[in-house]
Amino acid sequence: MHDIRVNKNRLEAFSDGVLAIIITIMVLELHTPEEPTWAGVAAILPTLFTYLLSFVYVGIYWNNHHHMIHLASRVSGSILWANLHLLFWLSLFPFTTRWMDESGFLQVPVLLYGINLLCAAIAYFILERRLIAVQGRDGALAQAVGKDWKGKASPLIYLTGIALTFVQPLLGVAVYTVVALLWLVPDRRVEQFVVKAHEDTAGSGHSS
Repeated sequence: MHDIRVNKNRLEAFSDGVLAIIITIMVLELHTPEEPTWAGVAAILPTLFTYLLSFVYVGIYWNNHHHMIHLASRVSGSILWANLHLLFWLSLFPFTTRWMDESGFLQVPVLLYGINLLCAAIAYFILERRLIAVQGRDGALAQAVGKDWKGKASPLIYLTGIALTFVQPLLGVAVYTVVALLWLVPDRRVEQFVVKAHEDTAGSGHSS
């Protein structure tokens, strides 16, 4: 049991570190305006928007990943690889974000950004399913996730955004923004399970 617990803690610590590096890389891509005027600030607003959008996405994944791992009872080798699969797609955010911004939201960079978001969503879903498979359908994570309508709907919405990008790239960006806003709405049910799991852990610690 001790080894399993260490693996779970290491998985979360490693993931937190990677996500922190991803955000650091993205912020380092920001450059000061060429002119110290409001016009100069206006010129970099698209850059600030793409940074904000990707920052929100990384924040959403960090928050949900934290809750999910907290509810997981144990970690297997397949879960470690599923977690690395997710981190791989998230690590591409700085690249796709920068290219989309530098291109001025042209079709191919916006398409690649959408594909990046889609692959990250699929990877997250795979990780979630692996954790549930190891814990069991009656486990805390499975109960907290429930039908997971947002997790199942997001890839379909991303595909819609990717399709709309062929019509107008900004429509694709608008759809990706809507998905981010959708995930910003907290899932109170999951939070309740996390709080309960924390209380149970604290209670068992005091009793021992």
